[in-house]
Amino acid sequence: MEAAVSSVVRRVEELGDLAQAHIQQLSEAAGEDDHFLIRASAALEKLKLLCGEEKEGSNASSLLELYTQHCDLLGDELLECLSWRRGALLYMYCHSLTKRREWLLRKSNLLKKYLVDGINYLLQMLNYRCPLQLNEGVSFQDLDTAKLLSAGIFSDIHLLAMMYSGEMCYWGLKHCADQQPDNHEVDTGISEASCTAHKEPLDFREVGEKILKKYVSVCEGPLKEQEWNTTNAKQILNFFQHRCN
Repeated sequence: MEAAVSSVVRRVEELGDLAQAHIQQLSEAAGEDDHFLIRASAALEKLKLLCGEEKEGSNASSLLELYTQHCDLLGDELLECLSWRRGALLYMYCHSLTKRREWLLRKSNLLKKYLVDGINYLLQMLNYRCPLQLNEGVSFQDLDTAKLLSAGIFSDIHLLAMMYSGEMCYWGLKHCADQQPDNHEVDTGISEASCTAHKEPLDFREVGEKILKKYVSVCEGPLKEQEWNTTNAKQILNFFQHRCN
């Protein structure tokens, strides 16, 4: 039994070192403190201390439980964070490309690829957590907050992701509409009360219109008192409507 425990401890130590190195790389790439990574790093430090204790005092089940809790921390929350950062970086990059008219005339196909990737990252970010299911048996002190959670809006970052992806759809329709259809697909699972995602061929107008209508509805509904600006979103929706007609 003691030999088995020692084997588990050694293996957990190896996995912990690999995970800590991975967290360090993510922290350096982020360029700022991230509370998910900080929590995961703290869990690994605790794991390291437990592994360093006398072998006979080590408990294999507790070590595995703590290691699993690190894995939980780096689950959907970290994926959501990474998807947001990737999507936001592509949004900023594509924004700069739309200002380069001569480049757009020659390489609009590259812009389309970057836009598809960016939109996909942002919509993935919006779909990692399931919206809160409201029912008559549950009471809420703040109905507006409940409405936000039921729409899958958990922070202002979720709102920014909606606006960013809507703008990228606008750029795609404006600058890349004359290209032949391709096989790019995007996750459009942004339903009001479901986290089920569906893969469909990319349609800049359809995807952008769907998500910006939701953005305007949320900003002028539960968040009305927070004064989120919907002017640009409405202008883009108007563009989509005229383009459709």
